[in-house]
Amino acid sequence: MSPFLELQLNSDIYWLIALALSTLIILFYYFFYFGRVALSRSGQENSQQANAPVSVIICARNEYENLKKNLPIVLEQDYPDFEVVVVNDFSQDDSFYLLKGFQEKYDHFKVIHLRENVNFFEGKKLALAVGIKSAKHDTVLLTDADCTPAGKNWIKTMMAAFGNKTEIVLGYGGYKKVPGFLNKLIRFDTLSIALFYLGAALAGKAYMGVGRNLAYHRKAFFRHGGFASHYKIKSGDDDLFVNSAATPSNTAVVLNPEGYTFSDPKKDFVSWFKQKKRHLSTGTYYKMGDKIKLGIFTFFNTLFYPVIVLFLFFAQDSLSLLIALGLFLLKTISLMLVYYYAGKRVDEKKLFLYSPLFDFIFVLLNPLFAASNIFYKKNKWK
Repeated sequence: MSPFLELQLNSDIYWLIALALSTLIILFYYFFYFGRVALSRSGQENSQQANAPVSVIICARNEYENLKKNLPIVLEQDYPDFEVVVVNDFSQDDSFYLLKGFQEKYDHFKVIHLRENVNFFEGKKLALAVGIKSAKHDTVLLTDADCTPAGKNWIKTMMAAFGNKTEIVLGYGGYKKVPGFLNKLIRFDTLSIALFYLGAALAGKAYMGVGRNLAYHRKAFFRHGGFASHYKIKSGDDDLFVNSAATPSNTAVVLNPEGYTFSDPKKDFVSWFKQKKRHLSTGTYYKMGDKIKLGIFTFFNTLFYPVIVLFLFFAQDSLSLLIALGLFLLKTISLMLVYYYAGKRVDEKKLFLYSPLFDFIFVLLNPLFAASNIFYKKNKWK
């Protein structure tokens, strides 16, 4: 055997090892984390906690139209004992008059007006902290002004997940379906994030939640110091709290369609890009173990594509090519299966058709998001 041919065969083996290792690690994440969402029960219902009193908290700044559209749905939930608290955070639109009208109509509605744009808390953390402190019930359920509950049983479904040891309940917050490629990309991204954080919570390794649909006991919030450890960070009022407070025994997940919320998606790429990079900016403040867990998947999922392309381009051995093709098909089919069955749980099953394309697109986009946060870190209130 010539030295060149021996070197080529050795090179093929190295590429195959890298490809096989990437595939195995990706499949582990698919089935250990993501697959739990597809296979889990609808919810961890506890009838003893289903009717416990709760305070729904919404922070809003210049959200007149969203409040007008969504607040009645929240105020008219089918639940025996709840209040709705809106913190109007220095709004300069007509929110004051709209909220005043709702106060006159609903006895269980409370409004707190913040009239100064104080800046010692970044983002909406001050408004949210004020809302939590002002709530009269021991359990708070958080959502945003632009979120629409799935129906009148949203509160009931979220509250039913609280058990005797439960302090935190994670819900799914999706985006509404509208025509267009960007909308599908946003919904795929939202589903992907949900599969990871909900799947991790189901595995007893919760690391984040979304403020669009999140409930917890106030005592847990105060015991962990509220937002004190990250008050200078504009985002993270949801995921950083969960990252610090969640344990394997105190966190539950709701996977019941009646317990979801849906928001209006961004309509252009630039707006979505800014939103996305803001969400990613808090990841650097996660616990080290969670950063490693997320980083391993991102690294090997990113590595998979250039390795498969380079291998298919340079490999000479037909058996190696067949093995590489088989690994690619195994990864792709597994991806589509997970997104199909998990997508069914959140009414997003058709996204599995686009999952291979979108998975590759995010391999290209994620470095752009990361670079953008390095060179430009200024973010807005929300």
